[in-house]
Amino acid sequence: MDPTDTSNPAYFHKVVDCQYACPAHTNIPEYIRMIAQGDYTGSYMLNRASNVFPGILGRTCDRPCEPACRRLRLDGKAVAICRLKRVAADHKDDIQALLPEIPKEKNGKKIALVGAGPASLTVCNDLMPLGYACTVFEKLPYAGGLMRSNIPPFRLPADVLDEETGYIIDMGVDIRYGTPVESMKALLEEGYDAVFIGSGAPKGKELQVPGRKEADPSIHIGIEWLESVAFGHTSSIGKRVLIIGAGNTAMDCCRTAKRIGGTDVKVMARKPRHLLKASPWELDDAEEEHIDLVLCHSPKAFVIEDGELTGMTFEELEYTEDAEGTLRPKVVSEKFFPCDEVILAIGQENAFPWIERDLGIDFNEWEMPTVSRHTMMSSREGVFFGGDAAWGPENIIWAVAHGHDAAISIHQYCQGIPIDQRPEQSMNLKSTKMSLHEWSYANDYNPAMRREMRHVDMKTRFHALTTEVEMGFSPEQTEVEVHRCLNCDVQTAFSAPLCIECDACIDVCPPKCLTITANGPEEQLRNTLAIPAQNLQQDLFVSERLPQTSQVMLKDEDVCIHCGLCAERCPTAAWDMQKFTLHLPYAGDVKKEAVLTT
Repeated sequence: MDPTDTSNPAYFHKVVDCQYACPAHTNIPEYIRMIAQGDYTGSYMLNRASNVFPGILGRTCDRPCEPACRRLRLDGKAVAICRLKRVAADHKDDIQALLPEIPKEKNGKKIALVGAGPASLTVCNDLMPLGYACTVFEKLPYAGGLMRSNIPPFRLPADVLDEETGYIIDMGVDIRYGTPVESMKALLEEGYDAVFIGSGAPKGKELQVPGRKEADPSIHIGIEWLESVAFGHTSSIGKRVLIIGAGNTAMDCCRTAKRIGGTDVKVMARKPRHLLKASPWELDDAEEEHIDLVLCHSPKAFVIEDGELTGMTFEELEYTEDAEGTLRPKVVSEKFFPCDEVILAIGQENAFPWIERDLGIDFNEWEMPTVSRHTMMSSREGVFFGGDAAWGPENIIWAVAHGHDAAISIHQYCQGIPIDQRPEQSMNLKSTKMSLHEWSYANDYNPAMRREMRHVDMKTRFHALTTEVEMGFSPEQTEVEVHRCLNCDVQTAFSAPLCIECDACIDVCPPKCLTITANGPEEQLRNTLAIPAQNLQQDLFVSERLPQTSQVMLKDEDVCIHCGLCAERCPTAAWDMQKFTLHLPYAGDVKKEAVLTT
């Protein structure tokens, strides 16, 4: 193998598993260390530089970072990355003075944005400091998009939404509430320099089974029903409620139904629990509130008696695994479930009836726009998409990532710079050595298990729809949880010319991820280690040839716990622990990682 190019920011970025997995690439280890030091404001601002909505995401994120957490490989429980984000948000000082200054004189470029959801707001967040005039068209009376209309206040309080959307709107965004865009052609004729479409996935999927038409008054589309509850148009529901579907929207529907009159609430799922789309913690929270999760049942028909809905029939399924490992369902019985009302939460899809099909914006066979994942631009120059409007329902953090990418493209498009020439990432490496055996980070392994989130007691949480269920971590919980982080951004930096091949680092390494060996093909090297490196998604480190024997130092990055014992033990300082900081490019190539702190 060729020696590893550690001058490439992508190499060490991939080693920081949590940051690499985050669509917005938030510097997770650093913001956790800042919390450990009591710098909540600095931690919040570091978060905000990339994910824009720390308080919102600290409550609602789908947490793609946590399945990647290296801690999982040690004790089976990831660091509570998401909930620590909330700690910083809840305890920060006033940050108004730390937000970017907005130029009083604009740059002459006008941007129209459709929808005031997380993607559009992120675009505004990135472009307003560069002097752009951003106009947002929003059909609802408030900002936030689906964050506002589809996430219930017992999960995401309105004041948190107001605060974090307000930071962006108060930059001078011209936001026009109650103003849906009804014609893309008319919007384009208004002379904007670019248009960003972040209108979400506003259409819930239907369930066309026998009895659907007759049962219509008692059937609700999940996202529409949640919006109706959010804005006070719906305040009650029947006692017996069936939720069809088992994604996160279904979890919000069932828990909301429980709070406005449902006493017998069942979630009807076609698949086994481990295949459900809902996040595991959302399933746990629903079951904690005594909501029945009925698995392996597929809807067959609505049952109507005397013109009214009395229940539904379902096919009970049994799954078996075929020779290729695919689960195949088989109908084993049929069962009737009584109900008063049904909520359909079986998915969402985009709806663009307001975009005329003769504008040069191509749509595919599923009526989705053709959008470049590299630039976020559609087939018509100057028209960009992001969030759920681009490729269908994802989650808030993906919408934020789309917004950052689109803002880069919009800026370059408006300034005459080719949009496919993306500004590059860069990095900084800084030694953390303070003395021979002392580091500027806590490198000792904390054996504590993950802290459990505190919840409002069961009786209190149902008093009002606005009662937030999660209480956040206590100071004691926070102190323990932050020290579970393994500081994966503090990298082992190796200098081959200094190595005397004494094997001291190999002897002391707890996970046995080091060895000195003759170079060879990757497959051979992966099996040379004391514990073979079997995760092909994670790179091997291969040094230059060592001066004594021309062998190479080999390291499995997958299992390294960044403890620094190799660097402490090395008699020649061939090993060092160096903190890696990824500098992310944003619109105008602003290096937001250089965050202002108090």
